[in-house]
Amino acid sequence: MIALLRGRIAAQGEDHVVIDTGGEAGGVGYLVQCAGKTLHRLPPTGQRAELRIITQVREDSITLYGFLTPVEEQWFRILQGIQGVGARLALAVLSVLEPEEIGRAIAAQDARALTRAAGVGPKLAGRIVAELKDRVAKLPAALAIGGAARPAPAPAGGVVEDALAALQNLGYGRSEAYAVVARVQNELGIDATLEQLLAASLKGLAR
Repeated sequence: MIALLRGRIAAQGEDHVVIDTGGEAGGVGYLVQCAGKTLHRLPPTGQRAELRIITQVREDSITLYGFLTPVEEQWFRILQGIQGVGARLALAVLSVLEPEEIGRAIAAQDARALTRAAGVGPKLAGRIVAELKDRVAKLPAALAIGGAARPAPAPAGGVVEDALAALQNLGYGRSEAYAVVARVQNELGIDATLEQLLAASLKGLAR
């Protein structure tokens, strides 16, 4: 089973790259499916690259999926654990959202953020958020929010939900607002008032 490919980029397409593992003399070229964000980070054709690989074997095909980081690879696996999410949709999500953005969207119950991915409608996005919410809270910080220090999860309802609603009315996305509100509440304590949360959160969002 192929787990890693290192070689020269022989060709690039809209959703794939061909890695030539044979060096200057040429050799075997492996076609690897990648998320759009992964493809954009690869060096130009002719340069060398290294990709972590997940190999999926089916009756009629063998498909390689490539990732630059372990976090991307793990999110690809996690997303496919949701009913209705296959490899194509998992790559679509990773094409529009960074791993830390996926973690924030799920923690904030921001299904709308996931609908930015091609093929992910509101119903499927809601299912992803609902099924992964508890799992994300238990993931290591490196997976949940890209390795940054993770604040304590903000409880649903009460002043936190009121603060989120107020910030959304001001034009901030729910995921963006949630990340700041959760951090601010962690700093101020659970007894912080709505006014305190909003004031500190707006300062954080303005930076």
